[in-house]
Amino acid sequence: MTLRLREELVATARRMSELGLTPGMSGNVSVRSPVGMLVTPSGMPYTSLVADDAVELRMDGTARAGQRAPSTEWRLHRDVLAARKDVGAIVHTHSLYCTTISTLRRPIPALHYMVVLAGADEIPCADYATFGSPELAVAAVRALGGGNACLLANHGMIALGETLDAALRLAAEVETLAAQYWHAVQLGQPHILDRDELLRVRAKMAEYGQKRRR
Repeated sequence: MTLRLREELVATARRMSELGLTPGMSGNVSVRSPVGMLVTPSGMPYTSLVADDAVELRMDGTARAGQRAPSTEWRLHRDVLAARKDVGAIVHTHSLYCTTISTLRRPIPALHYMVVLAGADEIPCADYATFGSPELAVAAVRALGGGNACLLANHGMIALGETLDAALRLAAEVETLAAQYWHAVQLGQPHILDRDELLRVRAKMAEYGQKRRR
């Protein structure tokens, strides 16, 4: 099982880079494991990663000897996974539009109904803290609450999911929302969907997609 998770983690990190969601070696990915979590290593190009490069950490932050150094954001991943038992994977990006909006330290409002995919009425922005610090992990957990995505002030964004695929898909969707918001405010202030409409959208989303035939 752990080998499969390692392979999936590396594939997700590569796909994140291919989608243009994170420049260079920035960003990181994690997934729950039998020991605690697997996280991408620090300072390695995604194209060069292999399964053995994934770093397995216990939830106290310790790792077995001989592994790569973990991402500097391992505390962020560890604290979110500890706080959210419903989450199986996390994708952290420095994507262009999410990072741009994060420098304004404002949330992404419900200018499009797809915001409901993030589990809240807006994409909140966490308070600023230095990258890799315990304070950033605390700020992210606080901003997320029960939602599945948030911006990190002057930094980027994180997206959560039950699986690596779900977390990556949400990261891409949030980046699209951020781009739509940025473009809209160049022309004025977008109309924001109210809570009643978002409730209607959630109800319709529950019926969306292919249903299994009986």
